[in-house]
Amino acid sequence: MAAALPIRFQKITELVGPVTQIQPASIGFATVTMESEKYVCVRETAQDKAAVVVVDLANPNSQPTRRPISADSALMNPEDNILALKAGNQLQVFNISAKTKLKAYTMTEEVVFWKWLNGNVMGLVTKGAVYHWALDSKDDAPVKVFDRHQSLTDCQIINYRADAALKWLTLVGIAQREGRIAGAMQLYSVERRVSQAIEGHAAAFAQFQVEGAPTQSTVFAFANRGAAAAKLYIIEVGKADEAAPGFTKKAVDIYFPPEAAGDFPVSMQISEKYNIIYLVTKLGFFHMFDLETGTCIYRNRISSDTIFTTALYRPTGGIIGIDKKGQVLVVTPDDATIVQFICQSLNDYALAIKLASKANLPGADDLFANQFNKLFSSGMYKEAAKVACDSPNGNLRTPKTIQMFQQAPPIPNQPSPLLQYFGVLLEKGKLNKVESIELVRPVVQQGRFELLENWLKEDKLGCSEELGDMVRRGNLKLALIIYNRAQAHAKVVQCFAESGEFDKIFAYANQVSYKPDYQSVLNSLVAINPQAATQFAAKLAASGVSSGIDINATIDGLIARGMIQDATSLLLDVLKNNKPEDGPMQTKLLEINLKAAPQVADAILANEMFSHYDRVRIGHLCEQSGLFQRALEHYSDTNDIKRVLANTHLLNPEFVVNYFARLSAEDALDCLRHLMRINPRNNLQLVVMTCTKYLEQLGSDRVIELLESFGAIEGMFRVLGAVINISQDPIVHNKYVEAAAKTGQFREVERVVRESNYYDPEKVRDFLKEAKLQEQLPLIIVCDRFEFVDDMTRYLYKNNLSRYIEAYVQKINPINTPIVVAALIDVGCNEDYIKNLILSVRNLCPVDPLVEAVEKRHKLKLILPWLEQRIQEGNQEPGLHNTLAKIYIDANKEPENFLLNNSYYDSLVVGKYCEKRDPHLAFIAYKRGRCDRELIDVTNKNGLFKQQARYLVERQDPQLWSMVLTNENEYKRQIVDQVVSTALPETKNPDEVSSTVKAFMVANLPNELMHLLEKIVLESKNSDFSENKNLQNLLIITAVKAEPTKVADYITRLDKYDAMDIATVCIDESLHEEAFVIYKKFNQPVSAIAVLLDHLHNLERAFEYAERVASPECYSRLAKAQLNGGYVKEAIASYIKADDPEFYDQVIFVANSGQFHEQLVKYLEMCIKKIKEPRLESELVYAYAKTGKDAELETFISNPSCCANLLDTGDRCFNEGLYTAAKILFNSVSNYGKLASALVKLGEFSAAVESARKANSIRTWKEVNLACVDAKEFSLAQSAGLHIVIQPDELEELITVYETRGYFEELIAVLESAMSTDRTHVGLFTELAGLYSKYKEEKLMEFLRLQWNRISIPKVINYTQLNRQWAELTFLYTHYDEFDQAALTMINHPEAWEHPLFKDVIAKVNNTDICYKAVQFYLDYEPTAANDLMTAMLNQVDHTRVVSIARRADKVSLMKPYLLSVQERNVQAVNEALNELHIDSEDFEALRSSTDKFDAFDSVALAQRLEKHELLEFRRIAAHLYKKNARFAQAIDLLKTDKLYKDAIQVAAESKKQDVCEDLLKYFTEIKQSECFAAALYTTYDAIRPDVVLELAWRNQILDFAFPYFIQVMREYITKVDALTEAAKPKEKKADGPDSFHQPPAVEQAYAPAIPQIAYYPDPAQMYGGAIPPQQPYGGYPPNMGFGGGF
Repeated sequence: MAAALPIRFQKITELVGPVTQIQPASIGFATVTMESEKYVCVRETAQDKAAVVVVDLANPNSQPTRRPISADSALMNPEDNILALKAGNQLQVFNISAKTKLKAYTMTEEVVFWKWLNGNVMGLVTKGAVYHWALDSKDDAPVKVFDRHQSLTDCQIINYRADAALKWLTLVGIAQREGRIAGAMQLYSVERRVSQAIEGHAAAFAQFQVEGAPTQSTVFAFANRGAAAAKLYIIEVGKADEAAPGFTKKAVDIYFPPEAAGDFPVSMQISEKYNIIYLVTKLGFFHMFDLETGTCIYRNRISSDTIFTTALYRPTGGIIGIDKKGQVLVVTPDDATIVQFICQSLNDYALAIKLASKANLPGADDLFANQFNKLFSSGMYKEAAKVACDSPNGNLRTPKTIQMFQQAPPIPNQPSPLLQYFGVLLEKGKLNKVESIELVRPVVQQGRFELLENWLKEDKLGCSEELGDMVRRGNLKLALIIYNRAQAHAKVVQCFAESGEFDKIFAYANQVSYKPDYQSVLNSLVAINPQAATQFAAKLAASGVSSGIDINATIDGLIARGMIQDATSLLLDVLKNNKPEDGPMQTKLLEINLKAAPQVADAILANEMFSHYDRVRIGHLCEQSGLFQRALEHYSDTNDIKRVLANTHLLNPEFVVNYFARLSAEDALDCLRHLMRINPRNNLQLVVMTCTKYLEQLGSDRVIELLESFGAIEGMFRVLGAVINISQDPIVHNKYVEAAAKTGQFREVERVVRESNYYDPEKVRDFLKEAKLQEQLPLIIVCDRFEFVDDMTRYLYKNNLSRYIEAYVQKINPINTPIVVAALIDVGCNEDYIKNLILSVRNLCPVDPLVEAVEKRHKLKLILPWLEQRIQEGNQEPGLHNTLAKIYIDANKEPENFLLNNSYYDSLVVGKYCEKRDPHLAFIAYKRGRCDRELIDVTNKNGLFKQQARYLVERQDPQLWSMVLTNENEYKRQIVDQVVSTALPETKNPDEVSSTVKAFMVANLPNELMHLLEKIVLESKNSDFSENKNLQNLLIITAVKAEPTKVADYITRLDKYDAMDIATVCIDESLHEEAFVIYKKFNQPVSAIAVLLDHLHNLERAFEYAERVASPECYSRLAKAQLNGGYVKEAIASYIKADDPEFYDQVIFVANSGQFHEQLVKYLEMCIKKIKEPRLESELVYAYAKTGKDAELETFISNPSCCANLLDTGDRCFNEGLYTAAKILFNSVSNYGKLASALVKLGEFSAAVESARKANSIRTWKEVNLACVDAKEFSLAQSAGLHIVIQPDELEELITVYETRGYFEELIAVLESAMSTDRTHVGLFTELAGLYSKYKEEKLMEFLRLQWNRISIPKVINYTQLNRQWAELTFLYTHYDEFDQAALTMINHPEAWEHPLFKDVIAKVNNTDICYKAVQFYLDYEPTAANDLMTAMLNQVDHTRVVSIARRADKVSLMKPYLLSVQERNVQAVNEALNELHIDSEDFEALRSSTDKFDAFDSVALAQRLEKHELLEFRRIAAHLYKKNARFAQAIDLLKTDKLYKDAIQVAAESKKQDVCEDLLKYFTEIKQSECFAAALYTTYDAIRPDVVLELAWRNQILDFAFPYFIQVMREYITKVDALTEAAKPKEKKADGPDSFHQPPAVEQAYAPAIPQIAYYPDPAQMYGGAIPPQQPYGGYPPNMGFGGGF
């Protein structure tokens, strides 16, 4: 039977798919990284955008994390969501979850490889050294570890590995050497700082526990495929203890199949769960090796693509990898099959046992059991103990094993077997619960608790409650540890309580979420130790578990004992959470202390601990105790508050002020009025403080009203003064100003009006004016700040306070002088006073406002002295000079001179002022200031066009020209005329001419422009203008656009223009002839012929012109046009004349398209002389082939300098049917694959096979095979086919080729021939089996028996099912471990059935329904073998169901041996079936035995059936069954019917029922069975009443038979009376006295002979001659004792 595969293969996800949206091009070693089984990191570039994609393998179907990051490499941390990026030499590490940067550093060397060594440390490999970079390091710079070995200089680094402690490191690289991929490694010891160069491709470290060694060893494994062999080496590195056992070095071969000649190891992982080495090769082969022995457990190919990265799959101890297709694959040892596989396939039972022990794997139970029994029976107890200890899942560590060691005989000079067993268990690990109990029992008995303590410290014991109970009697502390580990919560709490460690109870209960019964503990403590109860209750309250505890009872008990302080302390602890339901208890606590200790209550209230007590009650108590402050805190009624506030002399003022914060605004004001009313003098300070603090809450208006109502102006000043700097209430500020003024605080008035921004300026202004203060400064400040200057000036002037006006403009705010001057002018003040006032301000007065003020009132001359004075001072303000200009213009005081020479006035303002007075002055002002728009407007309105034209020409402003020359300008014509006739002729400046011309061009005035230019260029005598290149260009261009007929004349007469540019303009305007003339005139033949070709489209003129100039460039240009025009031959001829190979691509394309190969040959021969280009030579080869010039072709390609792409050209020839040329080309490049294809097309099959052999390509072999099959060259086809069938992927296609053509025999011959090769595979044998199934059925079974282990059984199963070959199908199912299907096949198709095979198969099925079908099948098909079948299924079936099947088939009797074999399981259906068979066979002994041993049946129903049976023994069994079911009456009735009195008496005795026993006695008296009556008295002694017995005996005259019973009863009663009498006697006897009673000895002696001596017989059989079995002690009497006549 084939062993199942030892691995489980799983595909986690595909990186290329719709979920990840990763492109296949992004999958590769350079772009994909995987540091662990948690994340895969992919760098991709899509649409020129770089990104990093992180795929969470725990949720592969979720959207991956995509970040737009451009980096050279990206690595995800193997443990956390941390991303490392490398861009150039810059390294960065980010925490993606926290979105923070953890590390950043810029390397000085290029990092060629990097890798996470663990969750904290990253390895960085440069070209010269290796660095480590730790996340938890304070230094950002990586630390150099070692320099790279010279053997890795030319290597590509593919891996970097380290052991768990980072003490051993290895760097892995590969390089192309000697025609193979060689591996090089550098092993480095951190502690020794030495390196060793090793040949190897893959490596890994692991920790391994060598048997007998105290610590684990570091093992280094590496694989290498050298030139001679492939080896796996496993060695120990860095041995810590030289004396300890060491790891034995291993070197084993690694098998590589012949077809994997270029394969080599690429990655290695070691599973410490299984101690297995996983090795993956480049071609996808997977190897599993045992770490300890190096044994190859399994190898197979798991992927047809390269697996370029792997990691350990820690959840299962397997390996995870990614192949080139983006598949994420996991391979894990199959726990269910690997042990069996090792046993069956490798026959290595020692390895199977070790692996099963290491990983707790199933499949080796029998091996362990056999080995254990063998060692145990040999007396090798210690070795047997080791086997039991190592058994998977502890299968052998059972009570039975302990019992075996306990009962084992000791060996001299050795410890007892049991001690050896426990010693091995303790050495290996931890004991289970049963083992721990057995080990600890003698230790406790001996009191050696130090051993137990050590074992607990080392965690060697499996703790249980039973173990704790055992230890508790001797050591409470250790028992507590055991209970804790066993989670026996109640016992843990009990131990803590016994030791007084209450805190630990709470901590433990919280830790394990357990709720102890605290109430019972507390109740006991209150009774015996009130202080402890207080402490415990307090701790309960502190721990938050006081709910459910009756604290009141505890408190009452403490108070009753006068322990007020303890009660208070307890209540404080209980009530500290301040819960609403604790309100009564809070009240109680405060009431107790207010009466007994008011200071304590005050402290409690001060801490504000409680808020749910009766506040009114506590408030009254506080007031009574003199705690007025606390009383206020608790009162809410205003009357109560007022009453307490009357004691302000006893209250802290600060508290009272703060207390008002609790009151509403209305209540607070009411209380403040009360305070002012009862004692205004003493309470004013308190009221002021309160109003100051709560002004905003009380309302400033109401506070002011309150204070004003009591005339407290000073108080209002103090209240408002405290808040004036922070308040924004206008009323506060207004009232404060008034209060300050009324209290004489003038400086404060001045400060507030200057600094405050919140008072009402108008009200304050009016108040100050009405107050008529001695100092007017506050009024001036208010008016100045709020622009009341005009009103202030009028007020001061009216009240003869002119000195304040002068002070204001001179010292306070000169800026407002214009406003003051305006007001004074308005009130008719003297002008001299005003002039003097203005002059006194000097230059501090602003010009513009002053001018505006006096100009508005027509008093400009008033400020003339002041203006002149400012001019003399050098003032350059435009406003001042504007005003002076206006005065000069109005006075006609040389205004033109002033406008021309003054440079400070504003031209726009003065020009505007002059427009209506003198336009010429306005023109001067505007020109001076370049006020273009205003100048144009004034000149247009006043007809000053000549001045405007001159200004335009001089100005040279394109925007101004565009404004003037626009069509919307009605004066455009006049301006143009003046420019042409006056302004432009006058100028001598070329720039002015140029700008004017440009303006005309922009304005689209071509005619005017031509007229202008002709005058300048053609008619002007100024050579600067007539020979100006730009003007000539402009003239021609203007003519091109405006009057094309003049262009030819202009280009002939002029010769200074830009010929190339003008020609281009002419072409753009379709003046092609003019352009041609220009090119000819200026000797530009290429451009000229371009005009002929591109614009005039005249090939004849172009050909003539080219012939005339004979220029290669012209020929090239002509050839291109000819080629585009379809004149291929002419074009090729022109190219040859031009000796121009530039456009060979187009020529080749057109020539090939038009089949001009002859001409193309000449052209290409010309080209290759000038250009060494593979394309040209390839096209020449192709042209030779197309023209049939095979000789020239061979000569050309034989030239060593030939660089043609012969392979592609050969393909091209082949595709176009030029097979001979293709053969020549393929042969020349030794491409035997394609040569074979060409030979096949030419019918040269033998040569084709030979060529295919040289090519050794599957595709070639397939092509040759197909051609030979179609040509019926079967011998050659077979030769080709043998090279195909050895490839599993190609086999199916070859079979299809033969089968579709009906060549079945030939196909089978090919596969049979392939079986003898050394490159066979599963697919070959599988398909051959399929062919036998379809075409040669007689050979199938023999083939399967020989080759079943080399075929794919599932596939062959399909073949046999399809072809209805049931015997073969059964054979396959059994060897594929599909026992269910094998059994079903034999059941459904009896022709495939064999009893031995079926019996073996049915024992291994998984589906129990098949077992029942098998039962039915045997009962129908072969009933005689049914019992034998059932022996194989005893543990698989439900026996009830089997019985049901047999009943339906009416063949229960045939199944009797089976039923007897399973009756010990006590199954009801089995018992009932057997009982029926016993009844039918009248075997009452078997029935009695069955009913006594097995109780699972309907005993009442059976009894009812048996009580009617004709045989006595069966009815007796019925009575027995009734008795067992407590149906005593029915049992006795049945026995009485059959006169089985002994049985009836026994049933009555066992019933112990009074009525049953007494009824039986009555029955015996009725039927006159006195002996039975006497026997029943003895047997039912405890269940019957003496009076009933006496009555029955008396009535039926059988007192003699009853008298022994009465004697025994009498003795029992006397014994009881004596015992009671003895118990009632006093402990100490008193002296004889008159009250004592003592019977004289004579009396005793006198009565002694009269007391009969009763004999007691322990065995009643002495009385009845053995008729009744002994049951209990019974009293009797001597023989022959008679009774006389009754009582």
